[in-house]
Amino acid sequence: MPPFPPVRVRGGRYRLGPVGRPARGRRRALAVGLAVTAVALVAAGPRIGDPVRGHPSERSSTSPPDRARSALHAPSPGAHAARKVSAPVRIADAAAVRLLRPGDRVDVIAAEQTARGGTARLIARGALVTKVPEPLDAPAGGPGPVSDAGALVVLSVPRSTAARLAGASAAARLSVALW
Repeated sequence: MPPFPPVRVRGGRYRLGPVGRPARGRRRALAVGLAVTAVALVAAGPRIGDPVRGHPSERSSTSPPDRARSALHAPSPGAHAARKVSAPVRIADAAAVRLLRPGDRVDVIAAEQTARGGTARLIARGALVTKVPEPLDAPAGGPGPVSDAGALVVLSVPRSTAARLAGASAAARLSVALW
């Protein structure tokens, strides 16, 4: 048998790159690039405290009604760390409070009587009802008498909204709109 050089199949283990280097270095660079891209995507992804799509955003309560639609509350850089607080709120209509159950979402509206007539403004949007305490003067088995002083409800809201609720309850009658 005559001597001949070994046969090498194209695409084999010893394939060389365009400059004569093994192609293994390009594969390693590609793998590193993909790993860096994956880390960047995970770091830029949604955070735990980000609002979920479809949930209402808070609107600014100080803007006029015609601009309220465009004046969405822009979250601050520390908004991810914004914690919810429990805010006890006295609602003017006790019968409306009896309709509420823990887990309901409500809008809180402040109604003020001025010399030119009544005005209403949205104080809290999409507040979560956490507790509906029984009135102190309620009989053991019944819903209790309808009081002119209103009824108490506990809402879970951001700290800034709780401050607005406290300020509004001192100057206006509060009512709720059930979602």
